[in-house]
Parts: sequence; structure tokens; C-alpha cells
Amino acid sequence: QVQLVESGGDNVQPGGSLRLSCTASGVLFRFNAMGWYRQVPGKRRELVASISSGNSTSYADFVKGRLTISRDDAKNAVYLQMNSLKPEDTAVYYCNGVQYWWSWGQGTQVTVSS
Repeated sequence: QVQLVESGGDNVQPGGSLRLSCTASGVLFRFNAMGWYRQVPGKRRELVASISSGNSTSYADFVKGRLTISRDDAKNAVYLQMNSLKPEDTAVYYCNGVQYWWSWGQGTQVTVSS
């Protein structure tokens, strides 16, 4: 059974930074393109960043230049470095595949507020 575990969310002030982590049991990330998604209440979950198995990255326009996705296949982990955070970045953040999806984890809450 695949279990995705996200961590690193917190309450931060606008302009602050966070680093989110995602690890998993039951699946090896190295063969998969991975992504970070976010969801706010009442809205659909949206993809904010993705990274291929070959480390090519892609970002949603609204996070370009502020978020950086990376992966460490030796640790079976995917990361999201978040800089210059804005109140509109407040959401629950999830990781999952982008071509194949497993059951969603619990996510990690990011709250940006002064």
C-alpha cells in the first residue's frame, strides 16, 4: 500500500520561506514524475510544480520565481522550497505523481498571514 507523507507546513508572515518535504512508502519516486499540488477550501486541487524523473521542472505561472521543486531519489523524497510567500499561497499542499496518481496523503498546511 502506497502512503504519501507531506511535512514542513507552518504559519509564516508574508515574504517568509518554507521548505516542504514529501516521502513515501510502497513506491519508488525515481521512476515517476512528481508534483506538488495545493488546495484551498471550496476550490479544486491545483498543480503548482512538477519534476520529471530526469529533473526537468515546470511551474504554474503564479509561483514562478518563488517556488523550487527538487527531488532526492536516494531518500525517496520530493521537496518544495517556497520563498517570498504571499497570503494567497495559503493552502494545504500535497505531493503526488503527475502521470500516475496514488492515494492522496494528509497534506501539510501552509498559512501565510501577518
